[in-house]
Amino acid sequence: MNKNKKLLKIVQAGILAALCFITFTFLQIKIPVPGGDATSIHFGNVFLVLAALLLGGWYGGLAGAIGMTIADIMDPVYILVAPKTFILKLCIGLIIGAIAHKYAKINESHDKKYILKWSLIASIVAMAFNVVADPVVGYFYKIYLLGQPADVATILAKLSAGVTFFNAITTIIIANIIHTALRPILKNSNLL
Repeated sequence: MNKNKKLLKIVQAGILAALCFITFTFLQIKIPVPGGDATSIHFGNVFLVLAALLLGGWYGGLAGAIGMTIADIMDPVYILVAPKTFILKLCIGLIIGAIAHKYAKINESHDKKYILKWSLIASIVAMAFNVVADPVVGYFYKIYLLGQPADVATILAKLSAGVTFFNAITTIIIANIIHTALRPILKNSNLL
């Protein structure tokens, strides 16, 4: 990758990280749960998935991980789970990158149906990972790193799973609509 392409990807990742931060911070509905914790319906993952579909797994995953981790750090309710957020969001991006870019090579195709098919598959697999990993990792994180009682961690994991599932469905739909509309514009402008 030449120097200009790399700089372009870094700038694009920064913009998408900012969108992850903004949508997680300002377009969220917090749901209070026992123990002063919270879960939330949010749209931060939309721009994480979009970033990974547009930029690849590494840059897209970092965009989501950085944007949403900074959002966690700036929110007193989520600050303690920021490390977990960084790891899980990076994994989501890497999963999408592996499927959509490494395996299906969507950036090399001009077939809109092929691109949409593999974008959807990559998004679904990554969000399925999140639906399972977020509550499971959260459960162990809260017990072993934050010292919460197991019964409280169990309740939080169950609530988190339901909300994460809802977020996953909305993320898959919205991210793929935006990707389908935005990708040709970026491609024609030599920005991809």
